[in-house]
Amino acid sequence: MSHEKVLLVDDEKDFVEVLAMRLETREFDVDMVLSGEEALVKAGQRGYDAILLDLAMPGMDGIETLRRLREINPDSQVIVLTGRATVKQATEIMKLGALDLLEKPVDIEVLVEGISQAATNKFRLSEQRIAERTEEIIKRHGW
Repeated sequence: MSHEKVLLVDDEKDFVEVLAMRLETREFDVDMVLSGEEALVKAGQRGYDAILLDLAMPGMDGIETLRRLREINPDSQVIVLTGRATVKQATEIMKLGALDLLEKPVDIEVLVEGISQAATNKFRLSEQRIAERTEEIIKRHGW
């Protein structure tokens, strides 16, 4: 099965705990935080295959958190979860590079598929960066 690393970011503690349990039964490696600020700290400490991010949070909202997560790691694979989003918010989220925007309550199978897609995207981006770095080294050394 899978062992993708997932970060859940939502100010609703009960929601995060239940979703974490559901993902852990599917063998995902899950960390949970209750704010955007905590998400930035965690993302700076550990690489995640997918970050599940609530849109509406007090303090730093999901859009600002997404913006700052992308600054920390432009290859971050973020799926935004929301109970309500305007067209303007949805457009901003996609412009900032979110992988998807899913409505709460989220269908667990749809979410699992999104996490799998995020992990695949992250792997491909990592492979691309390694290939670029290898090519740079070869050129620099004239091999």
